[in-house]
Amino acid sequence: MTEEQKTNVIDTIIKSLRKKLSNYKPETVNMPFHYRLLGRDRMALYSFIQSLNTTFGTSIFEPVALAVAKGRFAKVRSQYEIGNTISEGSQQAIQSIINRLSVADTAPNKQNELDEIRRATNTEKINIIKTVKADIFLENKGGEMFFIDLKTAKPNISNFKDFKRTLLEWAAIAYTQNIQAKIHTLIAIPYNPYEPKPYERWTIKGMLDDKHELMVGREFWDFLGGRGTYDNLLECFEIAGIQLRTELDNYFIQFT
Repeated sequence: MTEEQKTNVIDTIIKSLRKKLSNYKPETVNMPFHYRLLGRDRMALYSFIQSLNTTFGTSIFEPVALAVAKGRFAKVRSQYEIGNTISEGSQQAIQSIINRLSVADTAPNKQNELDEIRRATNTEKINIIKTVKADIFLENKGGEMFFIDLKTAKPNISNFKDFKRTLLEWAAIAYTQNIQAKIHTLIAIPYNPYEPKPYERWTIKGMLDDKHELMVGREFWDFLGGRGTYDNLLECFEIAGIQLRTELDNYFIQFT
């Protein structure tokens, strides 16, 4: 990252946190024992951190990801609407893929799955579906498109089949619009809570192709901004935290 990019990222972090603070309303639940033991200011800070953890992806990581990616990709968007039309043939292919993976009949292989969906795509029967927006959309100078779903560090394991279906539907929608589209759909985890051990939140090999559908921590940020971005980003967060420290202290002292 250049110094200009670092400055932009630091500004993005600070603005995002200030916006979160301006919209934050502490819980009004009475906790008399906690207040007397720990203090209202510490409990307010704890409540804020819990709230921030819940929305960190959209309020912090998403705008930071956009700021990082703008220096490397031709198109960068957040909350991107991929479309709502899908070929009936590709829908049937997706269901077939999900069925096979659900009974462990085959190991996930994203390229083979995309080829299967592409072959099944036709424009004779088109259906309308509702799908989630891509948190991050990128397109490089070569026309390759990346649809990224940002998840928390420890996403709900029970939903991973739905995550897989979403990734496949995104690809199918894009193929319905352009059968020759160069597509990558994947899940991104901003950091690995298990470092230095590998990320093992899911039984990844059961449903996700970990080499082509999942990016965690350093791999994700270095993909967005180039080699060394992850380390640069940690420095940016530290600098932003130092600059905000007095502001945060003054905010929470009101609850003393």
